[in-house]
Amino acid sequence: MKSIFKVLFFFLLLCGSENLLAQAANPDFSIIVLDNQQQPIANATVELRGAENKVLVKTVTTTISGTAAFFMLKEGKYYAVVSANDYSAKNTAIFQIPSPTKTLTLSLSSETKNLQEVTVTGKKQMIERKQGKTIVNVDAAVTNAGTTVLEVLEKSPGVMVDKNGSISLQGKASVLVMIDDKPTYLSGTELSNLLGSMSSSQVNQIELITSPSAKYDANGNAGIINIKTKKNKQEGFNGNLTTNLGHGRHLKSNNSLMLNYRQGSINAFVNYSMNYNKGFMDIYAYRKYFDQQNAIISTLDQPSHLGNENLNNLIRTGLDFYVSPKTTLGLTLTGTLVSRKGLGNATATWLSPQMVQDSAITTNSSSDFNLKNGSVNLYGRHTITKTQELGFDIDYLRYGVANDQNFQNIRTGAVSYNQGSRGDIPSQLEIFAAKADYTLQLGKSAKFEAGLKSSSINTDNTANYQLFNGTNWTEDLKKSNHFLYREHINSVYSSIEQKVNRLSYQIGLRYENTNYTGNQLGNALQPGSKFARNYQNLFPSGYLTYEVDSANSLSFTTGRRIDRPAYQKLNPFVFIINKYTYQRGNPFFLPQHTWNFELSHSYKRFLTTAISYSGTKNYFSQLFLSEGNDILVYTEGNVGQMHNLGFYVTAQVSPFKWWSVTAQSNFNYKKLSGYQNVDYKSSVRQLHTTVNNQFRINPTLNAEISGFYTTKARNDLQELLYPTGQVSAGIIKTILKGKGSFRLTARDIFYTQAMEGLTDFPGANEYFILWRDTQVLNIGFNYRFGKPLKAAKRSAGGAADEINRAGT
Repeated sequence: MKSIFKVLFFFLLLCGSENLLAQAANPDFSIIVLDNQQQPIANATVELRGAENKVLVKTVTTTISGTAAFFMLKEGKYYAVVSANDYSAKNTAIFQIPSPTKTLTLSLSSETKNLQEVTVTGKKQMIERKQGKTIVNVDAAVTNAGTTVLEVLEKSPGVMVDKNGSISLQGKASVLVMIDDKPTYLSGTELSNLLGSMSSSQVNQIELITSPSAKYDANGNAGIINIKTKKNKQEGFNGNLTTNLGHGRHLKSNNSLMLNYRQGSINAFVNYSMNYNKGFMDIYAYRKYFDQQNAIISTLDQPSHLGNENLNNLIRTGLDFYVSPKTTLGLTLTGTLVSRKGLGNATATWLSPQMVQDSAITTNSSSDFNLKNGSVNLYGRHTITKTQELGFDIDYLRYGVANDQNFQNIRTGAVSYNQGSRGDIPSQLEIFAAKADYTLQLGKSAKFEAGLKSSSINTDNTANYQLFNGTNWTEDLKKSNHFLYREHINSVYSSIEQKVNRLSYQIGLRYENTNYTGNQLGNALQPGSKFARNYQNLFPSGYLTYEVDSANSLSFTTGRRIDRPAYQKLNPFVFIINKYTYQRGNPFFLPQHTWNFELSHSYKRFLTTAISYSGTKNYFSQLFLSEGNDILVYTEGNVGQMHNLGFYVTAQVSPFKWWSVTAQSNFNYKKLSGYQNVDYKSSVRQLHTTVNNQFRINPTLNAEISGFYTTKARNDLQELLYPTGQVSAGIIKTILKGKGSFRLTARDIFYTQAMEGLTDFPGANEYFILWRDTQVLNIGFNYRFGKPLKAAKRSAGGAADEINRAGT
């Protein structure tokens, strides 16, 4: 492995040599984008269009030096449309190719010079599409006010969230979730708690990347969801205050404050949010047990109510230092506190086959979940020449999770008792990651990228359980556990991208080496155990796009990806759900590998259709095991293969100037097969549709009606989900001369967003339905303050693409 890194390092040195630079031809034309201070704007979008027909020719993103270079242009007249976040879009003058100057400089003005237009979010497209990704502009949807990030994802195109908070994309489960180009390093319940506590007012965009290039980590069968938070970047001292108050059955409040100060080469910022959410979860489950002749031998009726109260604080602060127009250095510090307290009561009633009550057990429970996260990011970006860029990111993160559980079980009937159990389940997660990326423009139309990355993850998880027999508390050594886990992932990648006339392509290859060790420490009743694995994989990826004419284009994408088990899911400790239901990890859990293929057609950028196929080996699925004393155990493991054939269509139309519609429908046919005590085969035809209607009533008033609907669906071998959906509506009014806005929204108006389904167990099945506090009326207010002066583009971080796998 060391030799590979040495070879890549030597190659990068060669890329910077004068010999290679001499081979790189100059672009036909370059556009330099500056702000009002004549500082370069990185990551601005430059759309080159024909002067006569206004047809899009090519889209280029500016480098850190503010330069957008165009190669292999045909003779003719052109102009460019230049846009960037927090700046007003602007058109260049018409220019001729070939051109004697070959360079054009354009200055953009801060959007805050016309704040009234900025706050009228109906003018901004909710959905943007680029090669391999869909971009959701969060503020463009009126009904996103007062919601959490998890709730925004629920109604994003192609995204589904199940009853456990697990996220799927385009009908495929296992998604890599990142925040500001960095992984959350969480999964399952802990990821759901984090996203469910994060206010959407903090988020600028959500990127849905279904075809990641080799630059990204190979993890994530369905792709990547990148949540990009807001960044106030105006010159001088500026700020943004957002407050939302909502009420369903209980009170909710989301609040955020963003402050930014920039002068000269220094930019300082601090973003703070505080969110309070009181909610509930009503669950009804009806479980049937069968004998070998498939006759019912008993049933279990389980209604339950779980109340929760969440208080969450997040702070993000840092400095950006613009050393020169070519070099930027930055330091970012982030801290997160998530507090979730819960109280529950449930009744489990055992019935005979003749529906006569045998016994009833009442369970009272309480939980106290606390998550603390601190992270440090150091980054640098440097433009070596007009054709070369180099960047690095170094990240250190630390998570601390405390989870206390208490259960009291009271049985009535012929045999009665009062029993209890409690658990103290703390865990620590420590991550260090470093990566470097290099970009080189080769020839007139090609771009080469290469990079390397190394990460290490250490976890320490303890589960201390005690039992109460009616008189005393004693240690429950059968369930108690202490689990240590160490993982190292080293990777290297390279890719090349080129456009030749109407044909564009990208080919990339990523190599990853993974090694991990797990150590379950023993106790007086249970022996300790260890396991270790070391494996490596190659992950090819790429796309091929052909522009048929000015209106139509075809694109083919493919890639191989991997999903590694969440760290906690390798830990064989027991997590108590209720007296008759446990959850347990699986130390024999192996990675799953997936090949994805997609063929898509785009018509004038408002209609996209696609057909896709993915095949997965060692498919991840929940497993439901029957154990003694009528206990069912939820675990997860590899069950076999999954084939997923998909078709989706997306349309963005404006029937009238005041009405715009964005809609997407995803159809998937899934076929799953596997072995769990018996051979299981299951399949499903599922349809997921999202629709968003934006209405511009007048220059200061906009409205929205949106919703989603999902037919029967399946993500697991043994569990079928029933149809669900919701409808939301809202209005936004610009006030205070454009500096403020007022929103009124209603979410899940008809209270239809239930999670319902049927689970098959060995010798049993269970119907369930779950209701949450989703019907909410919300009032929101946003106010911008400070000097509406020029803005400076702050380079985005993005060191890590590591996996979100540290949860249960």
